[in-house]
Amino acid sequence: MSSGRILVVDDDPQIRRVLRTTLIAQGYEVVDARSGDEALERVRSEKLDLVILDMNMPGMNGIETCRSIRSNSDIAIVMLTVRDSEADKVEALDAGADDYVTKPFGSPELLARIRAALRRLPQVATGLQTVRVDDMEINFTTRRVTVGSKEIRLTPKEFDLLQYMVSHPNLPLPHTKLLQSVWGPDYGDEVEYLRVFVNQLRKKIEKNPSSPKYLITEPWIGYRFQLRQDSK
Repeated sequence: MSSGRILVVDDDPQIRRVLRTTLIAQGYEVVDARSGDEALERVRSEKLDLVILDMNMPGMNGIETCRSIRSNSDIAIVMLTVRDSEADKVEALDAGADDYVTKPFGSPELLARIRAALRRLPQVATGLQTVRVDDMEINFTTRRVTVGSKEIRLTPKEFDLLQYMVSHPNLPLPHTKLLQSVWGPDYGDEVEYLRVFVNQLRKKIEKNPSSPKYLITEPWIGYRFQLRQDSK
């Protein structure tokens, strides 16, 4: 049984070959693309679970490709980059990537990042199916969020983060706890992940993202979801 179907996007044929060999050995099905344009065509025409996307390609680069994929698809995306600055990492996450790996990397690190990107939180065990607060409704069963009459499109990782916070309302949640609960036990220091993902969520569900009502920053600790109304 396949562990998932992965698209590898890199203009370097050697990297594509190495990744293909590594991933097939782990039970994944693999297809590849040499450019951003080819990747977009693959995403449109094939059923995929995850995209491994090189950030620095000629023509349509990885950031542009990531944004284009994310505008139409919730597929998991792991970005490959030779740059290790926080600004570059934030740029990748802000474009819609679920994670990034810095070149050169080892197979165990990449495989761990893939597992984390494919990881999905189960429906919360509190018995909650729907949470309503003000004009926002969060449905844990269908994994959908509506604000007023508008459905808000969240990526899978954005929904997982929101789900975890909503299921632990009004409590300060430390950065490490959030990272390990949503991304997995190998995480804990990637505070920039949370900053980017919380900012994206605020843009999508808060009426005034710069003065949030629900997704509250707890200085030096983490974040808190402020739940003001009863849920059912």
